[in-house]
Amino acid sequence: MPITTMRERMLAVVRGDPVDRVPFVQYDNNAAPNEEIWREIGRENMGLLRWCAAHRYDHPNCRFEYEEILQGRLKGYRRTLITPKGTLTEQKLLDPALGSAATRQHFIRKPEDYAVLLAYLRDIRVSEDISSVLSAVRDLEDDGLPLVAVARTPYQQLWIEWVCIEDLCFHLADCPEIVEECIAALADIERRIFETVLSAARKIALPFVDFPDNITAPVIGERYFRRYCVPLYNELAGLLSDRSIPVVVHMDGDLKPLWQAIGESEVAGLDSLSPPPDNDTSVAQALAMWPRMRLFINFPSSVHLASPEAVYRATRELLSQDAASGRIWIQISENVPPGRWRASYPAIVRAIREG
Repeated sequence: MPITTMRERMLAVVRGDPVDRVPFVQYDNNAAPNEEIWREIGRENMGLLRWCAAHRYDHPNCRFEYEEILQGRLKGYRRTLITPKGTLTEQKLLDPALGSAATRQHFIRKPEDYAVLLAYLRDIRVSEDISSVLSAVRDLEDDGLPLVAVARTPYQQLWIEWVCIEDLCFHLADCPEIVEECIAALADIERRIFETVLSAARKIALPFVDFPDNITAPVIGERYFRRYCVPLYNELAGLLSDRSIPVVVHMDGDLKPLWQAIGESEVAGLDSLSPPPDNDTSVAQALAMWPRMRLFINFPSSVHLASPEAVYRATRELLSQDAASGRIWIQISENVPPGRWRASYPAIVRAIREG
């Protein structure tokens, strides 16, 4: 049967079925509201991915308090985690152009803070909750797919969500025991999330499951990647193998030092692979190294600043690296310079439509 919707086109890439053209995809409402973009380029030319989950957390003995803050002209917020073992506080400021949050103060700043985090982690109860998945399927209909996510793997979660990378490195050297306790607690939570995904897969079709890990090699290195990430990727892949549900990982940075480890893992797809000129792994290299991998390619964010013709040429170059493989789509999954989509999206769509 001919492909008639973006959802069908995206599923064909995920499943390895024949596809009529490379899909163009946006994380839900990323660069601008979906409807606004569709008015410019046509609904038939852009599919959607919406983040959702098959689980929820409850922590009966801990709570977060939220307070808006203002530093100079920048708005932000302060979150305080209150546990029986003490409190931790983070501060974030909002980028006025993109609306994204940048951490100014992390929850963990000294070794004794890990005991507070550990109290919170041990208090977490994981329950199945597929309401956001069902909502995504219902709302998206033929426009796209739910992007069902588990938690970040422990090392990635620590440095992205809890402690700055410099402090984490010192803490791993100075107080490895308490850091490893937190890593073990995070891995236990992750495995309980895996159970909810497996249960959800018996009730609703999951096209794939995503680790939102934001992998970049300079921050994690091959040794920690193999130690803290790959085993959990493989574990979930094994749990889902009977249902042929691929495991995908958000890897949006430089990957060259991890190439061999990625290829030896059970990961079936890379979400937000960021090729040159922004990062170090080209589409052609990835397709050649990982012949069973699906590639959800983030269109290089810097290229949105170029002229429409340069965007068109960059898209054609991406497609020339084996669009006929049926294993790729081009997506927008990182920040786009404000307003630039109006020039770049039509050029990307034109290059794809011309084949």
